[in-house]
Amino acid sequence: MIDLKQYEVWFVTGSQHLYGPKTLEEVAQHSKEIAAALGASAHIPVKVVFKPVLTTPDAIRSLCLEANSAKNCVGLVTWMHTFSPAKMWIAGLSLLNKPFLHLHTQYGREIPWSTIDMDFMNLNQSAHGDREFGFIGSRMRLDRKVVVGYWGDDETQKEIGIWVRAACAWADAQDMKVARFGDNMRDVAVTEGNKVSAQIRLGYDVYGYGIGDLVKLVNEVSDGEVDKLVQTYMDEYDVVAELKPGGAKNQSLRDGARIEIGLRNFLTAGNFKAFTDTFEDLHGMAQLPGLAVQRLMRDGYGFGGEGDWKTSALVRSMKVMNAGQEGGVSFMEDYTYHFSKTGDKVLGAHMLEICESIAVNKPKLEIHPLGIGGKADPVRLVFDARTGVGVCASIMDMGGRYRLVANVVDVVPTDAPLPKLPVARALWLPRPNLKVAAATWIFAGGAHHTGFSYSVTPEHLRDFAEMAGIEFLLIDENTKVEEFKKELRWNDLYYHLNKGL
Repeated sequence: MIDLKQYEVWFVTGSQHLYGPKTLEEVAQHSKEIAAALGASAHIPVKVVFKPVLTTPDAIRSLCLEANSAKNCVGLVTWMHTFSPAKMWIAGLSLLNKPFLHLHTQYGREIPWSTIDMDFMNLNQSAHGDREFGFIGSRMRLDRKVVVGYWGDDETQKEIGIWVRAACAWADAQDMKVARFGDNMRDVAVTEGNKVSAQIRLGYDVYGYGIGDLVKLVNEVSDGEVDKLVQTYMDEYDVVAELKPGGAKNQSLRDGARIEIGLRNFLTAGNFKAFTDTFEDLHGMAQLPGLAVQRLMRDGYGFGGEGDWKTSALVRSMKVMNAGQEGGVSFMEDYTYHFSKTGDKVLGAHMLEICESIAVNKPKLEIHPLGIGGKADPVRLVFDARTGVGVCASIMDMGGRYRLVANVVDVVPTDAPLPKLPVARALWLPRPNLKVAAATWIFAGGAHHTGFSYSVTPEHLRDFAEMAGIEFLLIDENTKVEEFKKELRWNDLYYHLNKGL
């Protein structure tokens, strides 16, 4: 569902006419070479497009306007091969509404000690040309990423690739439609938020529907379509006997398949990228969607439980950042704690809706009572999550602004089997430890719903937050409670004053 190859970034080089045509020809040739190398990098998942060297204010302005209207362009990578007087960039950067990355590099890796002369010096001026460009970005208070390093190095390309993935997620968010079936879970605070503000700041377009709109499509699904999907379940999962054809609860599996087909048809017809539901609004549904949600998330849709549209959109954005990588992304919730002398841990889960992309092994397709919602027992995939370093992230409406908070976690094996826990789950040690992580998360107002991933990193999320112009807070091995509280106070002051700057 998510194909990053549709996107492109433009490689934009700055110079000036002072150096003459021969030098500018070399500048262009070097830029083409760098753009081609970045485009061929395994770390950069989009097409890198070389653009002609910019040497005048009019050319810069025209390119920025062109980038704004280019649907597939997710941002610019800018580099000053020579000195490019930054006043030339003011008009263009004032109009640019796409993210940009400032690559501070130079064409040659090392100084050619025995041959270096003033011709070489005039051509290779990135060391101070990029500083001139950096000044105007700071003077204009422009959010951008700065990557410093040789363009051919793996580390440099990896940093650029992280930013590119965040830029793809930002582009995807600008036309993201979120379908909400029912409203938020009643009386819950953190899942609420201003949808108009979200559309202005983040691009999310949130639509509300009565559950009857979905039930209509579910009821229109044919038995033949259900038969085909049930066979897919048999092929892909370890299905318990009672759900198999002829089993005592096979009808429940068929009901789950019918829900998946109807829900998928609804989302496809409306061009939605994310959705929510709530167990408090199930009139006309046989069961709360569990298996359907898990499989739709696997295919790239964002999801948030209990009407949590912000987390739904965040999960979708993290899916975009993760596209083509191992590790997976899921809706998640810190569910219960394990306070132990061997290390305090968190058991992450949800009622039903954990994405199979994070499973360590082949999921089991089971049926169990839900105990909430008052409907028939729902079918769901049950599995343990793989181990490794992950991140939990949450986005909140803080009234005057949006805040994105992330916690780095280490997912570990469970201390013992969980034979009676009928949901997918992950067990982790939050960094630096549960005591500090939970306290700082609570001080930040972090939600109980999160987006969880092994391959999306804090750097991805920080880059995304900067593109969106929203607050970002990180909880990791270096976090200290008192310092974190200071950062919260500073951020409150900054975002209050920034409105008038």
